[in-house]
Amino acid sequence: MTDQRVFALIPPVDTILKQPSLQQTIAALGREPVKLAIRAEVDILRRAMASDAAEYLSLSREVVAERVAEAAVTRIGQEFKPLFRPVFNLTGTVIHTNLGRSRLPDSAIAAMAIAAGEAVDLEYNLETGKRGDRDLHLEALICELTGAEAATVVNNNAAAVVLLLNTLALGQEVIISRGELVEIGGAFRIPDVMESAGAKLREVGTTNRTHARDFEAALSPQTALVMKVHASNYEIRGFTSAVPEAELAAIAHGANIPFVSDLGSGCLVDMARFGLPPEPTVRATVEAGADLVTFSGDKLLGGPQSGIIVGRADLIKRIKANPLKRALRVDKTVLAGLLSVLQLYRDPESLPQRLPLLADLTRSVDDIEKAVQRVLPVVREAVGEKFVTGGLDCKSQIGSGALPLELMPSRAIAISLRSGQSDAGLTELAATLRALPKPIIGRLSDGSLILDLRCLRDEQGFCEQLRSL
Repeated sequence: MTDQRVFALIPPVDTILKQPSLQQTIAALGREPVKLAIRAEVDILRRAMASDAAEYLSLSREVVAERVAEAAVTRIGQEFKPLFRPVFNLTGTVIHTNLGRSRLPDSAIAAMAIAAGEAVDLEYNLETGKRGDRDLHLEALICELTGAEAATVVNNNAAAVVLLLNTLALGQEVIISRGELVEIGGAFRIPDVMESAGAKLREVGTTNRTHARDFEAALSPQTALVMKVHASNYEIRGFTSAVPEAELAAIAHGANIPFVSDLGSGCLVDMARFGLPPEPTVRATVEAGADLVTFSGDKLLGGPQSGIIVGRADLIKRIKANPLKRALRVDKTVLAGLLSVLQLYRDPESLPQRLPLLADLTRSVDDIEKAVQRVLPVVREAVGEKFVTGGLDCKSQIGSGALPLELMPSRAIAISLRSGQSDAGLTELAATLRALPKPIIGRLSDGSLILDLRCLRDEQGFCEQLRSL
């Protein structure tokens, strides 16, 4: 039988609320969430006391109160933890879709924080005192950087394509090469996008070869657009043929219809100037004759998630008037962050120093190797004698469908099992690293756990976590 005296050791909830260890939590979240956590922990404590009263009879009410308070703080920390956790991206994929794509520069983060915390002139014209257009804050700068007449912004590039097609090709045909009917992440396919937008797909050519005559033969009174789609996540090589954009533009304009190009990656500068593989730029596509170009804000552009449409002013005006535009628009924080990132492009030479994405893409192998040498001893000590650790030449990739076959030389730490150890050991180690307060995400390859250090910037935080293993 339980000694009933043990339950008298549990103070009232209001008494526990006065514990010093709870005051910071109460100030941050209020009394009610803390009360609920205390009651939950008191219930757990009662069950434990009923099971083994002797363990608690020697404690004072003050000690019991503090134990409950500490347990309540831990519970609240779990219940109110942030939606997302920062991680160390050591996968070797710089623009990693599953890890949030591009890191933003400090200037963009600060601009987004101001927009989030203040009332701002989002759709308010300060000169006239009347309602304004949220796109005007950055439309002029986008046009300056791309050479387009007008621009608008929605929540991602898929939304940009849907909005464009729904506005200009509803119930009509869109001609596109069969080799460009791509599927991107999450089984998101171009034919499905067209169907959802209310447009009719008219595919021409073959998977590997499409000619100008294929487009010309497909033109009809039902044709609304000629479209080109940047091949995402794959590349066809060998016996191939594709129609250049300038020629496609001429075919479309000869039929008095628009030519649109879905670039996807959103490259605003010649990547070759930074020693990276070349990628079609938005400006070059506009100059080739594209009437509209769609692209992402969070891929090679290096900004927050968004989709940007640039091109002819009359077509952009029609797109903005589509009721779907309101459903697909972005909020003030995204606009603020995007504007801040775009402003960096006014000085392209300084981009590798100011834009985190380009800083990671252009990081030299020598610099990465120095990082390997600094952190390797810490990794070796943390994982213990069960594993063999060492430096490794490897390849990083840009990611998110940009230049899918182009790899960049990099350096990594490879962790492998000593002979005789269970193969499950590496999987367990990877899971242990993912369970750290700031998870470390690498990749398993050829019997090793590979930690590509191209994107490692916080070496101190990385090493401190490993020392806690």
